[in-house]
Amino acid sequence: MSKLLFFIFYTMRGWKLMPNAPKNVNKAVVIMGPHTSNWDFIMGVVGFAKYGLNGKYLIKSDLFFFPLGWFLKAIGGIPINRKSKNNFTDQAVALFEKNERLHLVFTPEGTRSYNEQWKKGFYHIALKAKVPIFIGFLDYEKKIGGFHGLFQPTGNIDQDIRDLKLILSQYKGKYPEKGIFPATK
Repeated sequence: MSKLLFFIFYTMRGWKLMPNAPKNVNKAVVIMGPHTSNWDFIMGVVGFAKYGLNGKYLIKSDLFFFPLGWFLKAIGGIPINRKSKNNFTDQAVALFEKNERLHLVFTPEGTRSYNEQWKKGFYHIALKAKVPIFIGFLDYEKKIGGFHGLFQPTGNIDQDIRDLKLILSQYKGKYPEKGIFPATK
């Protein structure tokens, strides 16, 4: 099934998936960018399936109604109540502790619109769980997707976010004006 979906969503549309999947890393926070379209999620889920990675995705709990909720859980969705302060960092760290293999996926922009101020939860989770950050991308201009590489958080959150933005700014989203731009500070 994943080969058919990959064929439909990548090959038939002229896309390539880069052969640089994270290997031999069983646990990681994965950031995907730039996130400018709902298509990013579909392309990402299909790409993860092709790589053989069991990505887990945080999705607002409002979408987990029947039958959509069943489907979202089947593809790795984890319902999140964004209206309450529920210390998700500790919950996510517990997920890493309970699972031998986990790739928890985030879009640090937190929206499909341009957002200079990234959500930093992914970073705090990576630090606290002591896992690396994989940098994933979709480049609509070149029609390629994949992983840029591995990033070890240093604890200097401002500098690390600037470095991550610089890396992801080289890739163009479906709507480039809503994409990621290098930090100016």
